[in-house]
Amino acid sequence: MAQHVTAQHLTRLACLYVRQSTLQQVLENTESTSRQYALRERARALGWADERIVVIDQDLGHSGASTVDRLGFQRLVAEVGLGQVGLVLGLEVSRLARNSRDWHHLLEICALTHTLILDEEGLYDPSTFNDRLLLGLKGTMSEAELFVLRARLQGGILNKARRGALKLPLPIGLCYTENEVIVLDPDLLVQTSIREVFRSFQHTGSAFTTVRHFHQEQVLFPRRIRCGPHQGEIAWGEIQHHDVLRVLHQPAYAGAYVFGRTRSTKTADGKVHITDLPRSEWIALVKNAHVGYITWEEYERNEAQLAMNSQAYAPERFSPPREGPALLQGLIICGKCGERMTVRYHQRGGKRIIPDYLCQHKSIEQGEPPCQRVPGADLDRMIGTLLVERVTPETLALTLAVQEEIIQRAAEAQRLRHLQVERAQYEADLAQRRYLKVDPDNRLVACVLEAEWNAKLRELEAARAIEEQDNQNDQHQVSAEERVEIDAVSARFRQFWNDPKTTVRQRKHAVRLLMEDVTVHKADQIVAHIRFKGGATQTITVALPPPFAQSRLTAPSTLEAIDRLLDEYTDAQVAEQLNLQGYRTFDGLLFESMHVCQLRRHHGLPDRYARLRAQGMLTADELAHHHGVTAQTIWRWYRQGRIVGICYNDRRSSLFPLQEVDQQRPAELS
Repeated sequence: MAQHVTAQHLTRLACLYVRQSTLQQVLENTESTSRQYALRERARALGWADERIVVIDQDLGHSGASTVDRLGFQRLVAEVGLGQVGLVLGLEVSRLARNSRDWHHLLEICALTHTLILDEEGLYDPSTFNDRLLLGLKGTMSEAELFVLRARLQGGILNKARRGALKLPLPIGLCYTENEVIVLDPDLLVQTSIREVFRSFQHTGSAFTTVRHFHQEQVLFPRRIRCGPHQGEIAWGEIQHHDVLRVLHQPAYAGAYVFGRTRSTKTADGKVHITDLPRSEWIALVKNAHVGYITWEEYERNEAQLAMNSQAYAPERFSPPREGPALLQGLIICGKCGERMTVRYHQRGGKRIIPDYLCQHKSIEQGEPPCQRVPGADLDRMIGTLLVERVTPETLALTLAVQEEIIQRAAEAQRLRHLQVERAQYEADLAQRRYLKVDPDNRLVACVLEAEWNAKLRELEAARAIEEQDNQNDQHQVSAEERVEIDAVSARFRQFWNDPKTTVRQRKHAVRLLMEDVTVHKADQIVAHIRFKGGATQTITVALPPPFAQSRLTAPSTLEAIDRLLDEYTDAQVAEQLNLQGYRTFDGLLFESMHVCQLRRHHGLPDRYARLRAQGMLTADELAHHHGVTAQTIWRWYRQGRIVGICYNDRRSSLFPLQEVDQQRPAELS
């Protein structure tokens, strides 16, 4: 080996690179570390002085699969690249690098700077072909060894996971016993919090609404600390949307053992990306493996509801009913482009919330104006009226008649299936008789008849299985108790729909139970094509609401009532009478005196004063001139009741008819 070493090599450094993959190996595999440090004796034997031997052991406890975290290896490569190293020492190739890219990079630099490489088996010069080839093969074998070890470990993990025996980290609410048995968390508060998530989602059908429910009720949610000095402890905090989704998507809460739900890949930028896999690609799925908070059927329903809520990813999906008053939210389809329409709300009169249905698919995708904007108040009102009209005793009776007809058809089909079984039985018996009549010595014919007999028996069993399965499916008939319940549905539905305590969300649930979707087209009027559950359809038309300016106009009937009431009442009294008779302003408010005054002036209606003057009523001055007294005397007579006055405004100002003074009353009241 000494023939490779020259005086030029001895003038440079000899770098001994020491590495162990993990800190556990550093603490336990001390013999391997000692062997690596012992390579300094090899450097001394080749002629290097002690002061020129540098030990690089910064990478103890770091894996050799990459150079990102190995500062010692980066220092070694830098020293070699600067031409300051004459010899690189390592116990074996795997200590220097487990990656062919890093290993060949080091070889290339060593060849350019004429740096030698020494391991436990020999001394090599990377600038020569034979040594370069041998070092390359060693690097390839080292990398392959890493893959072999990883494959062995992963194979054992996968085999154990497929049996459901691999111990996995459990979500909050589940824990292991001393015997490695999965049980519910012994903390009842943790159990209650998890159950409340499932209960709230089952009631609302929305993860966002579940989060809102927890916040409104000021209920905290538990989390298990995964690292740090408090690892394993439970911390409580406000629930987040991703917490609810994590609970709902976790099969462990349904008592299932699952392995391989995600796949981790590393891209060119060095980042690890985790993607969710479909259920068909999961490595292991063992149902009812341990206790859970819900059943597997409930987990399936939750997954279906969450998929249905993701309407942003698929336009044919529906969102859960929300709090807004839009009755057709999630069900309405644009009649022009076929896309689902969204909801926009605006206020009228500062209180009432009015929905509008907007098709903005082209606005979002192409920056074009919306297809159409449909006013929703009158349409929702018509839909509600239609539902109440359709759920009637007559329609329910028709449904029962259809059910009875279906049962009769099922009975006929059952009879036909029984005939098929009898035919198969006859053919099987016939094949049996033919087989029994054949001469046993005639094996050629006997084999054919035996095969035919077996085929007929299989057909008989198949016919019997089909008959039994279909008969079970057709067994349900409407009982007398069910008929009574069905007859009461229409009255209960009408009461439910008209009950002021019924929330908008509940009405939306009822609409979704009866309707599939509603396609609307706006022209001179709103045309709505309704598709009910079961395939029935109906088309309704809704008049467009008046323009905004026209909608703020007072109805002619209201103006006529004001004109009629002004003959007998003042402005405040007219407003009171209008409210008693059920009249309202254009925005649905109660009338006040200022409303009557403004309408009277705007439409040129004579006020109460003008109407009384037209009837010949006199002012106090005019009546005083007639009687030859002062106006104060007229007002005193009016207060004493000696003359009659009629109020013409809300300040109690009065006009007087031409009348004589009552002489029977005293002139002065003291």
